[in-house]
Amino acid sequence: MNWEALSTAEPDLAETVEQRFGAFTHHVLATLRKDGSPRTSGIEARFLNGELWLGMMPDSLKALDLRRDPRFALQTNPGAGTDMGGGDVRISGRAVEVGDDVPAKVAYVKEVEPPEPFHLFRTELTEVTRTYVEDDTYLVVQVWKPGAPVRTLKRT
Repeated sequence: MNWEALSTAEPDLAETVEQRFGAFTHHVLATLRKDGSPRTSGIEARFLNGELWLGMMPDSLKALDLRRDPRFALQTNPGAGTDMGGGDVRISGRAVEVGDDVPAKVAYVKEVEPPEPFHLFRTELTEVTRTYVEDDTYLVVQVWKPGAPVRTLKRT
């Protein structure tokens, strides 16, 4: 399930997630090392043409991790201070590398003009989670998984 599918199924959540990612340039990507332990790396994520894209330098460790095991988690930059305006957002899924001659990568290069060469991964979503505080009283957790509506949990 790609970003466009989420945007169609749950437009309010998708818009909030895009705004949170758009508030800052750099975010945190978690991948799995050869031995299965987690690796976190800084990354720029981009929403473009109905997809969530992850671009990275050639032969970077995170790119090599994703080539070996496509599972990832992506977390928004919390921002300055501790207010986390808009909440904390995490996206989990699988990253699929896009080859150089694939029309989607050609279109991405034309639109973004990234430094080349680079690895480009299209994401397939398995979960999107937003956590925020409501009315200084409730901790609210919204969870979306493909094929299901957003589930909202509130705690005091």
